[in-house]
Amino acid sequence: MTRLATRPTRRPLAHGAVTCPRPVPGAALRLFLFHHAGGSHLLYKDWEHEFPADWEVCLLDAPGRGRLSGVPLIDDSDELAAFFARELLPWTDRPFAFFGHSMGALVAYELTRRLTADGRPLPVWLGLSACGAPQAARDPGKPSARHLLTDGELRDWLRSVGGTPDAVLDEDATWRHFGPVFRSDFALVDTWRPAADAAPLRTAVSAFGGADDPVVGRERLAAWAGRTERFLGLNMFDGGHFYLADHRRPLTRRITAAVAAARRTTRGHLA
Repeated sequence: MTRLATRPTRRPLAHGAVTCPRPVPGAALRLFLFHHAGGSHLLYKDWEHEFPADWEVCLLDAPGRGRLSGVPLIDDSDELAAFFARELLPWTDRPFAFFGHSMGALVAYELTRRLTADGRPLPVWLGLSACGAPQAARDPGKPSARHLLTDGELRDWLRSVGGTPDAVLDEDATWRHFGPVFRSDFALVDTWRPAADAAPLRTAVSAFGGADDPVVGRERLAAWAGRTERFLGLNMFDGGHFYLADHRRPLTRRITAAVAAARRTTRGHLA
């Protein structure tokens, strides 16, 4: 048994890839939040206050940022899913759910598939935001090879999508630090080759997106219905790729309701 599992009444605020801003001894559910390409757990700063008091909200960092800045970046989706599978092992001793935005949704989906293949406990719910479902043919509207763009081109593309602080894109010294992280993450996303014939997930899935998102459209979001045995619906909000910045409260309320709906049916479905 791991060191974390032997301390049920107190958990560190941070351990490895996991930041837990509000530890909840005996939590009824753990909600893991996965960040976007080039981002970190700070995407979800203060979100823990929006969820039920008996939920433990856990913010995740991929290698190369925050406390993991000394850990080599991972630019392969299978490897990153394997990394999180190891990191989350001590934290899945109670019901849990996943929510991921953009690259984070891709990783949360692949992690759920890995847990299924390994016979490990599954999330009771999977929330996929601003990420299109896998397709048999490549989406002609999907940006490609962003990790191969010049610095100027990549910075301009990020400005067009939004969500990245001006200081990161406008100050050369800051960009030299963050640029490699963006490139690595976009290499992961742009080279993702999901199994087109993968069996539908047993986990309940909800999709989320911005009505004016230039990266992924409504049709690609709705296509997640074909990737799960229990699709709980598509939730659209005003805004672009980073719509969630302007809709935190209504979004977290829909997440809470979707998790509750999934838990009402999970026991019989997964039996």
